[in-house]
Amino acid sequence: MLTFDDNPNIIKWASEEIAIPYLSPVDRKRHRYYPDFMVELKNKEGKVETIMIEVKPKKQTEPPKPRKRKSVTYLNEAKTYAINQAKWAAAQALCDRKGWTFRIMTEKEIYGK
Repeated sequence: MLTFDDNPNIIKWASEEIAIPYLSPVDRKRHRYYPDFMVELKNKEGKVETIMIEVKPKKQTEPPKPRKRKSVTYLNEAKTYAINQAKWAAAQALCDRKGWTFRIMTEKEIYGK
C-alpha cells in the first residue's frame, strides 16, 4: 500500500472495494469475492490503466501435490485451490468485459523470492 501511495503514476487505488459474484465448486452456492486491490495508474505509454490485484501465498496459486493418503490438510488445500480458481475465473471475466487487467501477486512478485 505504501508503494501505491508513493508512486506518482498511481492515480487512485482502493482495497476490497468491488464484489464479484462467483459459484463455489465446493458447495455449489453463489458467493462474493472481494479482490485485494483496484489500482488506476498511468502506464509507461502514458495511458490510464486499471488493474485488479489479488495477493496470495504462492502455495495457494498451485494445485496441491497428489499424495497417497488424502489427509485433512490435503483436502483443505484442494478445496482452497478450487475456490481460488473459481474466484479468479470470475475476476478475469469481469476484467475482460471492462478492459481491465487482472493480476495475482505472490511473495515472489512482491519480494522477488
